Amino acid sequence: MLCAIMLSVAQAQTYPARPIRLIVPLAPGGGNDALARFTARQLAESLGQPVVVENRSGGGGVVGGEYVARAAPDGYTLAFGGSGLMVASLTYRRFDLTKDFTPVAAIGEYASLLVVHPSLPVRNVAELVGFAKARPGQLNYGSPGNGSAGHLVMEMFRARAGIDMVHVPYKGAGPALTEAMAGQVSLLFSNPLGSVALVRAGRLRGLAVSGLRRVAALPDVPTIAESGLPGFSATFFLGLLGPAGLQREIIARLNTEANKALQRREVQEWMATQGMETMGGSAEAFAARIRGDYEKLERVIREAGVRLN
Repeated sequence: MLCAIMLSVAQAQTYPARPIRLIVPLAPGGGNDALARFTARQLAESLGQPVVVENRSGGGGVVGGEYVARAAPDGYTLAFGGSGLMVASLTYRRFDLTKDFTPVAAIGEYASLLVVHPSLPVRNVAELVGFAKARPGQLNYGSPGNGSAGHLVMEMFRARAGIDMVHVPYKGAGPALTEAMAGQVSLLFSNPLGSVALVRAGRLRGLAVSGLRRVAALPDVPTIAESGLPGFSATFFLGLLGPAGLQREIIARLNTEANKALQRREVQEWMATQGMETMGGSAEAFAARIRGDYEKLERVIREAGVRLN
């Protein structure tokens, strides 16, 4: 036992000694994937080892989440996720985000952006709600998959607005955005990282953001609360997570380097232009945020009767 403890301590002191895999539980091309790759570059620079992003999509985050939850807690397999993994945890019960993972560092927080195809004759939330109510069951909306954060916030919006729409799940945010631009789905809620540039280019039309504050990247786009649904709020977070049992020394090293990166002005400016706010802070604070949001989402799903299947 003593030898095992001494070996564990020695490994933590030399960490990292080889490349780190950062698992993104969604398909390439979406906002989460873009932030993961940006974060990986920052960490690789400060850790002195490559941080390789690996996409393992499927089940709205279940495939990638299970992979990391079952990995060895040695710091060489991490997940880049947050609210999406939490929704997958609550929906499919294949893992528990509060028990099967070690919170390492909170990276960013964002409100979802409600976007529609330019051909849809609506310019704001009120017009969208009126258009949908006049055509029950005729509008379809995309999401990164059943149980994804994009699915959840749209179901919250649908229930609150009293409209009936058809859900079309995809295998990630990238495919969902591609189909929205092609007009195969009429609307979706997207991570701003994946959609701000598309709205600026006119390929999608931004109607509202799901948080209580407008995003700096699109200051003219109002919140849903401002648009006739007072009090509506849904924000999401992304961060680094390891398997349960990750050593404190490794957590501390990763948390320190992540916070250093988030304090760089160029990092803050890049994230702001993409519609995201930096988070940072201790691993303990990140764990508290996860527990609080987990309880809140569980309550919302139960009380609002959100349809996740």
